[in-house]
Amino acid sequence: MGHIDHFSAGWVTPVLSFVMACVGFALGLCCTVRALEAEGASKRNWLTLASFAIGSGIWTMHLVALMGFGVRGTSIRYDVPMTVLSLVMAIAAVGAGVFTAGYGRSRIRAVAFGGLGTGLGVAAMHYTGMAALNLHGEIGYDPSLVIASVVIAVVAATAALALTLVVRGGVLAAVAALVMGLAVSGMHYTAMYAVTIDLTPSTARLAGATATEFLFPLAVLLGSFLFLTSAYVALSPTGKRAESSFADELLREVELSTA
Repeated sequence: MGHIDHFSAGWVTPVLSFVMACVGFALGLCCTVRALEAEGASKRNWLTLASFAIGSGIWTMHLVALMGFGVRGTSIRYDVPMTVLSLVMAIAAVGAGVFTAGYGRSRIRAVAFGGLGTGLGVAAMHYTGMAALNLHGEIGYDPSLVIASVVIAVVAATAALALTLVVRGGVLAAVAALVMGLAVSGMHYTAMYAVTIDLTPSTARLAGATATEFLFPLAVLLGSFLFLTSAYVALSPTGKRAESSFADELLREVELSTA
């Protein structure tokens, strides 16, 4: 059994990964608020940008956290196509959830189904990313922790969609981003603690790229995208219907369903 170190680079990777998750969600929150104020192509474009922001933020969090993952007795390489596929899955899953919530007629059902689909997609993204790891041994999982990580992903995604459509004001938005950053980080490390490694000592060369060759440049690229997009959103004009409240509509639906 290989000794696993989740923090081989110290506290830099968990802190930085948490920051990236918060930035991605905060940006997605801003984009979705703009989408709710818009119509037609503008609404679609804001929702698309929200999908990319949240999806790439979550995936960058996963990527940065993986830089601190090490196994004593073996080096680690990353399958590039499989890792990129996990990024596509993250953006697609979040996009499905955001568009479901943004266009759904029943807001409660939209958030519930959108959160379920997004959470399952984020979990699939994580485990696809883990399948991209090449090392001298076999990766196994503790089933109970895997289930726990999926549940956390679904709950976090549902809460994220609800907060994205309900939260108003800069302070509440910041708090929402911090909470979701903690939730996504909790999902990631729960899933990582589910990992077991059965080592097969070997001197054979592993296929794939090292973290320095691939993960670090990609994380920098996505991080730059998030910060540049944040600047664009901050400088773009707000819509005219800022006072339209999803929260009011949600309360009406709850009252009707309990009447």
